[in-house]
Amino acid sequence: MSVRRFVGANSRDVMRQVREVLGDDALIVANRRTEGGVEILAMADDAVDQFDPAPSPATQQEPAAPVFSLPQQPDPLEAMSERLLREMQEMRELLARRQPDPAPGADSASEHLQQVMLRVGFSNELSQEVVEALPDELAALPASSETLMTWLRGQLMARLSVLRQEDAFFDQTGIVALVGPTGVGKTTTTAKLAARFVMRHGTRPVALVTTDSFRIGAHEQLRIYARLLDTPMYALDVEQPIDELVGRLQGKQWVIVDTVGMSQRDQRVIEQIAHLQGGQSTVRLVLMLNAASQPETLEEVVLRYRQAARAAGATLDDCIITKQDEAGRLAPALDIVMRHGMRVLFGSYGQQVPEDMAVADARALIDQALAAQPRAARHAESPAPISLPRWSRDVLGQGRRLSSVLSRLRKRVVDFHLLEAAWDIGALPGVVQDQRLDELLAGAEANSAAMGLAWSPRRQGRGCDWAMPDIRLDEQGRWLALTRLQHRQPAGWLPRLAECGENMAVHLLPALPEPDVLAWLHGQRLTWVSAVHASQRVNCQGERYTLKGLFQESTLTHSVSIRFRGQRMQLCNAYVEVQTASGHPLLAWVGDIQDPETDKHVARRYWLTPARLGSDVLSLLVTQLESDGLAALTRRAWQQLKDNDGGEVSRELRLLMASGAAAVAGHLDLADDEHGQALRTDLIRLLGSQRKRRDTALLDALLHVLMARDAIRQLGSVSLEDVL
Repeated sequence: MSVRRFVGANSRDVMRQVREVLGDDALIVANRRTEGGVEILAMADDAVDQFDPAPSPATQQEPAAPVFSLPQQPDPLEAMSERLLREMQEMRELLARRQPDPAPGADSASEHLQQVMLRVGFSNELSQEVVEALPDELAALPASSETLMTWLRGQLMARLSVLRQEDAFFDQTGIVALVGPTGVGKTTTTAKLAARFVMRHGTRPVALVTTDSFRIGAHEQLRIYARLLDTPMYALDVEQPIDELVGRLQGKQWVIVDTVGMSQRDQRVIEQIAHLQGGQSTVRLVLMLNAASQPETLEEVVLRYRQAARAAGATLDDCIITKQDEAGRLAPALDIVMRHGMRVLFGSYGQQVPEDMAVADARALIDQALAAQPRAARHAESPAPISLPRWSRDVLGQGRRLSSVLSRLRKRVVDFHLLEAAWDIGALPGVVQDQRLDELLAGAEANSAAMGLAWSPRRQGRGCDWAMPDIRLDEQGRWLALTRLQHRQPAGWLPRLAECGENMAVHLLPALPEPDVLAWLHGQRLTWVSAVHASQRVNCQGERYTLKGLFQESTLTHSVSIRFRGQRMQLCNAYVEVQTASGHPLLAWVGDIQDPETDKHVARRYWLTPARLGSDVLSLLVTQLESDGLAALTRRAWQQLKDNDGGEVSRELRLLMASGAAAVAGHLDLADDEHGQALRTDLIRLLGSQRKRRDTALLDALLHVLMARDAIRQLGSVSLEDVL
């Protein structure tokens, strides 16, 4: 029997270690919480087979002890071990006997979630895509666990894009046109939107326009609403461009157009949108979707109207879901919105103006969809209204996953759009790259969201002819996407610190600055930590020590879990109060990095920190340690970009792209919240293959996403005739 001990920060981490070492069939002997996290005793599955609790023949032939003899006391540890093994063997045999004939309803967690989605009306495609992201630790939960439904709601909410603030829609002046099939509720929604605008900004800045000259009484219906709102209404022929009304619309900041309803199969849809977009005035298009329509009809409406918008050189990414009160199920409409990457602005659920409309709320919409009366699961995928080859559907599915990951990256990493902008510059001719890069970095410095900076060593990396850029930190201490190139910064500690500005109050330094810089940092009361060598000398209790000698006999009792160079490690640390030669009070720290699985010593590090910060500065030491692997990730990204760009991207732009990708990969590798873990899982799944190291897998997947995005943008600039 071989029982192994595993220690981690939480049960999820320990279970991952158990699976990696002993496999998925490992048996848990015992578990308990410790000061450092969770401890589990586990053994390999085949160890049970080697134990036979039945007595041996030799033992059975022994004569019974006389009744007057004292019984021999068994070893309590041995008895407990035998009892545990016997119970585990019996449980294993019982489970093996029951496995061929599972009880009714005993679906796995993933099967249960997929059935839930199918019953309420989500498609097979989206259901499979969501369930594939189910983490292993949740897959082991029973199907009845409420945790699974909480996870499912979070996944669906992350995929549903909605209007965050109503003011963001009404404060953007211009022309808004509602488009969609006949009877979807465009006229009523026009009145509701106009009423909401009037409630905010009054009647003078708004005007109503209708192009519906086909439906009997359409003009009169909207005219009644306009009279009630005390706003002007204008009629426009469907073939007239909106510019013909510009003279009469002077002074109107917000114009809403009620267009004529047309079937998605009507070829005039393209002409209608082309006339709306044909003038000098920019028109925002909003697609109306009837929640009570059949899923196949909604799919065709979205496809046809978006195709018409693209043909007219416009975009159609926003929608309003109407008639929610008439729909038996809301999931089909949300499914189509999510799969096509559209944003829901409002939801309409009645005829009252303006009461029966609300700003789209992702949680409320998902809860309403999941609360629908269950129907028979659609095991077979419904036939698509527009026949597409299988490979085409696969490409569309991959494109939706790429779009979803990019959207969530933009929300997660506040300056991810700046990294995307750097990639856009890389696609430009080399003669303009430097100018555009200067403009990008100047704008980023002026509007930086960074609260801190992890300084890199002021030297070229091993095997590189460039120095690792500095990494920006947000207010939570997480890596940002846009790094700071060293050769663009002034020389010297003080000029560089001064250039960082007042907002950047946290500095993780790679070496101890000169005494005058330390005095400046002390006077500014900035938060800083400095990595130092073991030979660094300090004063402690009137004596002069090197840090190595100071901690020679120290026992490191306190430990925290960290990720060091892409691996889960344990940091054991201690600190003591010291002074510099100039008398500044500091804390000297020592930290041993150990592999929790093998107890192997990996490295020892030393730091100096301001004494006024106390032990709270430990989180910054962990952050600096966890940045240790970013240089290796940057080298990996640099080489991949160099192999793919053919030397057409400037060196500093390539370095900015590589280090930014490494910072985002490191950001996700360290994520311990639910949304971060889900994004990390979805990103790695895009690779389609398992990688041993999570940080390099994240980097490769991120480069794949950015390169695919760049290729799609390049393809979008090529005409159809060129492709064919």
